Amino acid sequence: MDRASIKLAAKEAFKANYWKSVLAAFILSLFTTYYSVSSGGATSSQGVDLSGFSSEQISELFAALAVTIVVLVVIGVVLKIFVFNPLEVGGFRFFRKNVEEKNTGLDAIKEGFGDYGRTFVTLFLRDLFLSLWTMLFVIPGLVKTYSYMLVPYILKDNPELPATAAITRSRELMNGHKWEAFVLDLSFIGWYLLSGLTCGILNIFWTEPYRQSARAKFYLELLNK
Repeated sequence: MDRASIKLAAKEAFKANYWKSVLAAFILSLFTTYYSVSSGGATSSQGVDLSGFSSEQISELFAALAVTIVVLVVIGVVLKIFVFNPLEVGGFRFFRKNVEEKNTGLDAIKEGFGDYGRTFVTLFLRDLFLSLWTMLFVIPGLVKTYSYMLVPYILKDNPELPATAAITRSRELMNGHKWEAFVLDLSFIGWYLLSGLTCGILNIFWTEPYRQSARAKFYLELLNK
């Protein structure tokens, strides 16, 4: 697959519908805040001077911290399952349609909340499988991340497919193409480095909508093949 052609077509679609693409990418990125919510409390005690506390006070402090972390994790999981996952499907739907039509409305994002039960079950299973694979080690988890990357597109393109069939379809389409998808993502590393220098501003207004458009074009190229 011609990565340069994929990125060129993605850039044209993104620029043709610039502000809507920027907003869609921003909304799509919200589901990643789950990870920061879940891990934010884990390091909150670093650098705290506990020398002035008694052993009982320290025990109470760590107990309160543990409860806080558990609550944050539970909230993060609930948000991811019931809100961020449908947003992910809707955001992917927007970019998939925009690459083809170049003038897609933001109402495409609402499609992620259609057929809610099927979306809930499919992405719950996907996330569960990914978690289990990641427990084996980082590399198997990364490989399976790319195996299942097409699930949100397939959900809306194939409403007749049950949850496990949609996941299997993604795995079949990505068979022999996971490395290409990885290299496509890797080709944006320069933009992400520049985004870091701009405190993430460039990421919002260019890098992320550009990358999401490229991923959608990659999916359409796989369908054509």
